[in-house]
Amino acid sequence: MSDIRIDAAFDSGNIEVLSVNGATATLAIPKDTHSEFKQWFHFRVAGAAGRELELRITGLEESAYPGGWPDYDACVSEDRDYWGRAPSSYDRDIEGGTLTIRYTPASDIAWFAYFAPYSMERHHDLIAEAAASEGVDHVHLGTTLDGQPLDALEMGDGEYKVWLYARQHPGETQAEWWMEGALEVLTDPADSVGRELRKRCRLHLVPNCNPDGSKRGNLRVNAAGTNLNREWADPTPEKSPEVLAIRNRMDETGVDFAMDVHGDEAIPVAFLAGYEGIPAWTDAHGDRYYRYEAILDRRTPDFQTEFGYTNAAPGKANLAMSTNQVAERFGATAMTLEMPYKDNKANPEPEQGWSPERCKMLARDCLAALLEFLDTAEG
Repeated sequence: MSDIRIDAAFDSGNIEVLSVNGATATLAIPKDTHSEFKQWFHFRVAGAAGRELELRITGLEESAYPGGWPDYDACVSEDRDYWGRAPSSYDRDIEGGTLTIRYTPASDIAWFAYFAPYSMERHHDLIAEAAASEGVDHVHLGTTLDGQPLDALEMGDGEYKVWLYARQHPGETQAEWWMEGALEVLTDPADSVGRELRKRCRLHLVPNCNPDGSKRGNLRVNAAGTNLNREWADPTPEKSPEVLAIRNRMDETGVDFAMDVHGDEAIPVAFLAGYEGIPAWTDAHGDRYYRYEAILDRRTPDFQTEFGYTNAAPGKANLAMSTNQVAERFGATAMTLEMPYKDNKANPEPEQGWSPERCKMLARDCLAALLEFLDTAEG
């Protein structure tokens, strides 16, 4: 029987084929552009119908987050619409750390990815549909190093200034699935949460902060090899034009509430990270963040507060990171939302694990929590 064929020369594709023997392949993940980061993979396998595939991704102890591979199952799709999970196992002692994916497709072609991809074509569809909605303004924030547009969407008639931005790290595709869910709420005239938020707030959304890294198939950096979430103190046109454009727009509009949407490779739950440790921290300032966190925790079992990052010591927050910079710069209630690549141990769903659908539903809960946060503030 002929060998399977593996390809990744498409939007966000990323894999290196080391060898193929029948339905078995040995693979490796290339490094991000001008960077040492590597973790994102996305490829397709052809000639696969009815064959038990064994796909071995090697060298993963040298990946950006080796702790992300134990208890992880790769994402798989045969129609590029529904993404399930392929049984996977990790052995750190084989070929520098090997993830072995086993799957038997019914179709002749199957796609595999670190998380369900969010293509630039889907991004443009998202922008076009939202920009055509009543009361939505499209803002061209700037141009990336690869010449792609950096899109923002603005809406709402209120005075409370809300910024939602996602995918500074392009391989964290959960973030743009979250943005799709948020825009469905905010642009649907029948959605009561969206209607009320647009009455009370001026909302600014950047669904993809890193188009170049997204298209190139990077985990964490842009076309210059820059980690955008370490550029917020001093962004430059040469290294981080995306951050410079977003921060300049924030300076024009002001910020009262900000959520930076991400994914975390190792921690198998959804959680928030705040801005403890900024120079301007006060208990009253921090209480706003903790109040929002408590509301979101109560609203959905897909979110929890037990597991997350360690807080920075007083005065030691890294102001090059967006949440810290925005909280310090504007006095905003700011936060980083993290979602898992693995299944959410707080609320497991074995067939899909954490999925695009759950990202979108969490966005709805985050917006409903924001409305309640505003209500309790007024009360």
